[in-house]
Amino acid sequence: MADRKNVILVIPAYEPDEEMIQLLQNVNSQTEFKIVVVDDGSGEAYTPIFVKAKQYAYVISYKANHGKGYALKSAFSYIQSICKDEAIIVTADSDGQHKVEDIVAVAQAAQARPDALILGSREFAGKVPLKSRFGNSVTRKVFQLSLGIKVGDTQTGLRAFQSKQLLYMLQIGGNRYQYEMNMLLNWTKDKRTIYEQPIETIYLDKNIGSHFHPIKDSYEIYKDIIKFSFSSGIGFLVDYILYSVLIIITQGMPVNLGIGISNVSARIVSAMINYSLNRKFVFKDDGNVLKTATQYAILAVVILVLNTLLLSLLVDTIIPNRFIAKIIVEIILFLFSCFAQKKVIFKNKIAKEQC
Repeated sequence: MADRKNVILVIPAYEPDEEMIQLLQNVNSQTEFKIVVVDDGSGEAYTPIFVKAKQYAYVISYKANHGKGYALKSAFSYIQSICKDEAIIVTADSDGQHKVEDIVAVAQAAQARPDALILGSREFAGKVPLKSRFGNSVTRKVFQLSLGIKVGDTQTGLRAFQSKQLLYMLQIGGNRYQYEMNMLLNWTKDKRTIYEQPIETIYLDKNIGSHFHPIKDSYEIYKDIIKFSFSSGIGFLVDYILYSVLIIITQGMPVNLGIGISNVSARIVSAMINYSLNRKFVFKDDGNVLKTATQYAILAVVILVLNTLLLSLLVDTIIPNRFIAKIIVEIILFLFSCFAQKKVIFKNKIAKEQC
């Protein structure tokens, strides 16, 4: 690359082993990158490892374990305080799963694309641990369904960006593994470019050195999506139950009139419940209630019109069963509603934890 001295490699580390020292040695011998290692509360037993690390890197240490996101933001804060010139920031894991060639490649990609977030994207070919293959597949699909954007490797720890983005990165919420997902969510929400640089997929000893906890950390990653789905699920149940009751009551009416009355009434009640849950529980919005309520009401009307039109169309032409048709329409409009609320109504309401 044009100027390797302007690359800073950040390595968050919790209870690392000699693989990290080997990585530091390789980076030091093959590049002129500056290196910042963060000891995320590993404890006294790991002091010898970090003493060795100081031969190759500047080491930030603190006693308590706060999580990967906190460690990354600690490094970003430090770099922001000392870095007066433009630089490329690269983040990599400490477990030896990133080759120096790939670290250099994402740095080069960041230099060529100054406004982009670069992801070192693995192909997951060959012998990949089942939990890693499954976890990445699920996250990739959830991310695509939620935001309508396809990212091949949402969980990669090898990333790069220009130092002018440091303040933006520090404002992203999350202190543990969810920080990396929030980074993608924020970047996507703000219509910033994400570029994927292919890298080699490496798992050492079936990835037993990973500190990722499948249940706890997966919840942290998916919790916003889970909460939105839960809220929508409650709204759907209220809507569907009330719709079904009213369909029975209006059986003697013409088909379109009965569907219209049942659907409109059920939708109004469920929309009120859904808005309250999303505002207080999902997005934790403390902004202008009148503004978001008005926007939500407009969205609800649009969805109501679409719901009624699609439902009548399906019943009249393809699916005579009104109950099955209702479920199909609700699935379609759930995705539309999720997208609209994230992009428009609650677009600035991402978690606000700070480093």
